[in-house]
Amino acid sequence: MQTRTLGRTARTVSVIGLGTWQLGADWGEVAEGDAFAVLDAAHDAGVTFFDTADVYGDGRSESLIGAWLRANPGSGVTVATKMGRRMPQEHANYSAEHFRGWVDRSRANLGVETLDLVQLHCPPTTVYDDDRVFDALDALVDDGSIAAYGVSVERVDEALAAIARPNVATVQIILNAFRLKPLDEVLPAAVAAGVGIIARVPLASGLLSGRYTSDTIFAANDHRSFNRHGEAFDVGETFSGVDYETGVRAASEFTELARDAAPTATPAQVALAWIASQPGVSSVIPGARSPQQARANAEAGSLQLPPSFDGAVRELYDREIRAAVHERW
Repeated sequence: MQTRTLGRTARTVSVIGLGTWQLGADWGEVAEGDAFAVLDAAHDAGVTFFDTADVYGDGRSESLIGAWLRANPGSGVTVATKMGRRMPQEHANYSAEHFRGWVDRSRANLGVETLDLVQLHCPPTTVYDDDRVFDALDALVDDGSIAAYGVSVERVDEALAAIARPNVATVQIILNAFRLKPLDEVLPAAVAAGVGIIARVPLASGLLSGRYTSDTIFAANDHRSFNRHGEAFDVGETFSGVDYETGVRAASEFTELARDAAPTATPAQVALAWIASQPGVSSVIPGARSPQQARANAEAGSLQLPPSFDGAVRELYDREIRAAVHERW
């Protein structure tokens, strides 16, 4: 497993992390024992970065990770959580008082005195221009409640605004073979500033695994059923905002490219390794619903791809995806 420095946190983390939205909600039910098995498998495979949020299962994901941490002292895992979506997404709700309540709740869920990394959870765009918001975050660092803070963003302009802030340690952004816009400006700016990039939705909600067809049916409580048109949250979080039929067609072509590039790897592993190869990426955070999937994802952390594969990904994106998504986020 390759390791990287997580931006301005100065922590060393695995280049393949674990996203734990699946362990909380919105992807169908995952039993507690199954969740612990996923965390065990990921860690055993070299994963040292878990990403969660206070709203994943209303704190269930954080609590499961907290129980796992207590059972695995000295694990060396860095845990990043998020805050800001327990109330309506209104600028006024991003206040020192609310931050204190949210942080204390996450500390209790995770069973720690100091949170490793707290990210604002895709706040309104105007928040990035508000000095008071970042003063409040600085105060939480100063009193030891959090070790560092970052942001999770929807849009490139939000990422660039956050990178310009002197104490933002990381930026989490959607980056995958169907969402290339961050490569244009965000990753170069992050490298120049020493800010870590956490790549989320790396498999475009599973499309890039090559396992789905036009006939695939997702559970009713899976966001891939109920948020295809942004009914519950930003549509870009589901299939990276790509129309499902278009995504299935493009994913089929991606699968063929992946097999040519790395015949012994799965398309999902190739998709993850491609993201990890981009300059500026600190960690890629695929989710996993089974130990087997967690181990397979982790194996991508040591996969090397031929240089020609990057050009093939970009050509596929330009031809099939760019017109629909590039200017939206």
